[in-house]
Amino acid sequence: MQCKRCNSVIHEGEQNELRGQILCEDCYMDLLSPLKTCDPWAVHSAKSFLKNGSTNLKLSPIQQKILEILQDEGPQEPANLCERIQIKETDLERDIAALRHMEKIRGELTGGKKFIRLW
Repeated sequence: MQCKRCNSVIHEGEQNELRGQILCEDCYMDLLSPLKTCDPWAVHSAKSFLKNGSTNLKLSPIQQKILEILQDEGPQEPANLCERIQIKETDLERDIAALRHMEKIRGELTGGKKFIRLW
């Protein structure tokens, strides 16, 4: 059985159905919980954790790598970050959204191209 969205192989019993499509777990979750880069409530929550000195707010290794690349080399196109870190675009988007909510990075348009840069 194959996922109708990403064409990955799905083992029997691990399939999910949404709107008449058979999906793998990753695609199913992506459709149920779409990314919201600009989410005022998520920004408020992240800022509240940081302001209160919470030590539970930790960056993933991929998020740390994104910040290191941006600090060392400046703004980057998302495709370049995917290639450098060796991750899928959907995974990068999730990490970028989390970093955006923490106000550590932001997007910008330069010359008609989208770039990710430090806040």
